[in-house]
Amino acid sequence: MKKIQYLLFGLIVFSILPATAQKRLSISSILDSIQVNNPAVKMYDAEVRSMDEAAKGARSWMPPEISTGLWMVPYNPGLWKKGDMGETGMGQYMIGGQQMLPNRRKQNADAAYMESMSSVEKEKKEVILNEFVNDAKQFYYEWIIIEKKLVILEQNEKLIDFMIKNAEIRYKNGLEKISAYYKAKAALGNIKNMQLMFKNDIKEKQIRINALMGRSALIDFQIDTIYQLKDYSTITFDRSLFYDNRSDLKAIDKDINLTQLKQETEKQALKPQFAIRYEHMFGFGGFPMQYTLMGMMKLPLANWSSKMNKANIESLKWKATALQSQKEMMVNEYSGMAYGMRNEIELKKKQLKLYEQNIIPALKNNYKTMQLGYEQNTEELFMLFDAWETLNMKQLEYLKLLEELLTLQVKLERILQKNN
Repeated sequence: MKKIQYLLFGLIVFSILPATAQKRLSISSILDSIQVNNPAVKMYDAEVRSMDEAAKGARSWMPPEISTGLWMVPYNPGLWKKGDMGETGMGQYMIGGQQMLPNRRKQNADAAYMESMSSVEKEKKEVILNEFVNDAKQFYYEWIIIEKKLVILEQNEKLIDFMIKNAEIRYKNGLEKISAYYKAKAALGNIKNMQLMFKNDIKEKQIRINALMGRSALIDFQIDTIYQLKDYSTITFDRSLFYDNRSDLKAIDKDINLTQLKQETEKQALKPQFAIRYEHMFGFGGFPMQYTLMGMMKLPLANWSSKMNKANIESLKWKATALQSQKEMMVNEYSGMAYGMRNEIELKKKQLKLYEQNIIPALKNNYKTMQLGYEQNTEELFMLFDAWETLNMKQLEYLKLLEELLTLQVKLERILQKNN
């Protein structure tokens, strides 16, 4: 009987464990998921495919025109028939067709323009992907900092709990003042309040990252708390760096190329276009069958019919100039922002080093000294509490600096368009 009970208990435990286990995701797996599953990325992929499919019809001919009906038929039906004296009837029934002959150069120009249209959307896709990827990095690093804050709060909770319990014993023995005791009690309540806030913040980051990955916002998961501080001190933020990396600048280049291709289509539209027309007539009342074979030519280069095309060519020329100026303006802005962020990053790194090597170790030693003195009844609770409060404040300041540094790193990578 006991063996059966143990077996049932084991089955229950193993059935519960998978349901409560949380998957741990690294930043690389999150970024890979965004690139594959984000709905906006899929939308751009569909747009690109749509344009590529439309470009396949660029070299098609115009549809043929077919006509049929009565041709030069008198209103009097009596005249349709052959006369008594042998004269032929009047009127004909006609079948005709007309076909525009394509201009091969214009077709090639149209095809080059349409085939290049999707290239702009491809670069725009990379622009939006860069935003999503770096948004995910930002949420990920903020989550890491919150986890570190929760660790500090957990340690502080134990320390404050020790102070409170120790103070209660001392107060009963008349060795402690009640004011410091209540101050510690308030600090413990504040710690619990901060823990609730931080856990709620983690849930918010989880929801935002899930949304970026294109899955249900309620899926529960954990993250690796490993991060890397990168060195950008040797990078030169010149024009070539941004031209090579930034998809929005590449998109402008593609737009400039599109305007040139569109100019070519407008120029080819000024060339003559040819057509052929054939008609066959069946005569009434012995009237002989006849046909018409004609060649036709459109003359769009005439002054009254070419104004729109010439205006479009001039407009596209100035549009290309405007796009080039926009590109140069953006590069100058990116370069200035990158250098400014690098200076801030170097400053934050130096500040973090001071906290790690000097400030926090000294305050930890101060707290240990105060705790030892308190345990030996040479220091009072408010002195120990003050030492803890100072240490706690500096530890949180350190994490705030680290968060600012990681945020600057994400901003710089967003400018450099680093999607990994």
